[in-house]
Amino acid sequence: MREISFDRKSIRTRLIMAFVVTSFLPIVLVNIVSYYNTARLARQNVESMTNANLEQTRVSLDVWLDSYEDILFQVYTDDDIVELVDKINAGEDLANNRQMLRKTLRGLFYTKDYVKSISVITDSGELVFYDQLTASTTRTSWMDSISMSQAELYHEISSDNKTHLIPTGNEVVFGSNSCYLFHIGHRIIDYRDVDKQCGVVLVSIDEELLEEICSTTENGLNFIVDREGQLVSCVGSAKIGQAIHGKDAGEAEKRAAYQQIAMETELLGETQLSIYSVHDEETGWEIIRATNQEELIQALRQQQQLLVFIIVLSLCAVVIVMFDQVSRMTGSIKKVVETMRKAGRGDLTIRVTADKTRPTEIEVIAEEFNSMMDKMKKSVETQKNAEIAALEAQINPHFLYNTLDTINWMAIDKDEYEISNMIATLAGILRYGISDSNGIVKIKDEVEWLKQYIFLQQTKLKNSFDCHINVEPEIMGLSIHKLLLQPFIENAILHGFEGVDRTHILQMDMGRDENRIVIRIRDNGCGIPEETVREMNAGIFRKTDNKNHIGMENAITRIHMYYGENAEVKIESCLEQGTLIKISIPVDSGMA
Repeated sequence: MREISFDRKSIRTRLIMAFVVTSFLPIVLVNIVSYYNTARLARQNVESMTNANLEQTRVSLDVWLDSYEDILFQVYTDDDIVELVDKINAGEDLANNRQMLRKTLRGLFYTKDYVKSISVITDSGELVFYDQLTASTTRTSWMDSISMSQAELYHEISSDNKTHLIPTGNEVVFGSNSCYLFHIGHRIIDYRDVDKQCGVVLVSIDEELLEEICSTTENGLNFIVDREGQLVSCVGSAKIGQAIHGKDAGEAEKRAAYQQIAMETELLGETQLSIYSVHDEETGWEIIRATNQEELIQALRQQQQLLVFIIVLSLCAVVIVMFDQVSRMTGSIKKVVETMRKAGRGDLTIRVTADKTRPTEIEVIAEEFNSMMDKMKKSVETQKNAEIAALEAQINPHFLYNTLDTINWMAIDKDEYEISNMIATLAGILRYGISDSNGIVKIKDEVEWLKQYIFLQQTKLKNSFDCHINVEPEIMGLSIHKLLLQPFIENAILHGFEGVDRTHILQMDMGRDENRIVIRIRDNGCGIPEETVREMNAGIFRKTDNKNHIGMENAITRIHMYYGENAEVKIESCLEQGTLIKISIPVDSGMA
């Protein structure tokens, strides 16, 4: 009996030590590691979401500014406006021509929200504008709010063919109306003499547009600062239009200035502010997000307290369970050993009988493990891989905006019945393009749609180019993916003829070469630099001279997506001589 008692004591001691090593220490370590890992993941998640918010804001800013540049483009390329500006520069009937130009600008005024003024400064120094904030016809509401004079403004914008961005100036106040304005400007271009200095046009936009793009949230504040350190936009700040840091300020000085701006708005607390930023290459602006980390820190502190409580509670539970289970296990170990000895003597039919009163740890662990594995298997079997939705490139929305703007302008300023034809054609284009945009159609249907699209472009651009489409009759019944060629046509019309004063000609030929459909799209426009052509043929599309070629990139990507390695797209171009796009796709690809 003494020997058995000694053995029981030895087993008890070892089990207690094993419990301490396998239970106490892991519980403490797991909870500590869990706390720090959770804190790290929480901070990473906040940082990731903040950076995603900033990137989305940057993209939205570029998209919105591009849409407002469309109004600018309509003004500085409009032949009627160029003619009126030339008359004003020549001193012809100034009062009447100024009034006609002002009426034309008024016709474009309401095509976009947040536009507060459209102004033209002629080369002779005349200022003609339509301003929502003032009834004056001689002084705009915003000229005194910027740091440049009218002459300086004209000199800067007329010095090149780029779109200029004038950041937000001082607050503009007229009676009970007040706002902050920023401006986009461009030199007026007469395509009959592109080097002639006619004047410049500026579109003044309410800074509330930038506040809406920034989408400030409860625990975060988004605002914009330009490269000179001037605050461009910020909800609730009185320093808009003012410099908040020097042009050559270091990162520490900038962050201190950004924190000061965030605290002054009273939208965030004064402690635990984190500053994130992203640089927008297109505007040169810095988009900043200040976030209040107090809520996150408080949540982590509460989690830490909860984990300490869980550790203490778990350790107490482990001690109680440990002593109870050890006592019961050592009390029943004799029966288990006797059964094992009988099996060792050759009685292979002997089994350890089930006993609900005996806490057999091995049986419990095995049952729990098997139960856990069954549940895990069932859970894994019920999971399915999520399907990846393929995004198709769509028609550039700028085409729709520009077309509708053109119809609107014609409706306001001209009494021409061809508008109804344009609307009917546009309706046909929309029905064709929106319905199953990645579907497969006959070549004759695609060609007919392209003709309607080109008709609209010719009408919008006042028949400034000729177009010839030649399609071999025998391929009219073959099939092709919808909207495959439109981006190449659009690129030639909008960019290929820019700055070219000879007769603009666009030609498309389609034919069959054995088992392939061969398409050639040619323009006699300004062409593309040789280095850019090499990069584009290699699949590299960079932004050059305010042109990002995204339409052609998306079109080429779609062609290779539809036809794989069987498709070939080659670009040939020469400056001042035009561009040729060669497209070759297979006939026998399941669509003939």
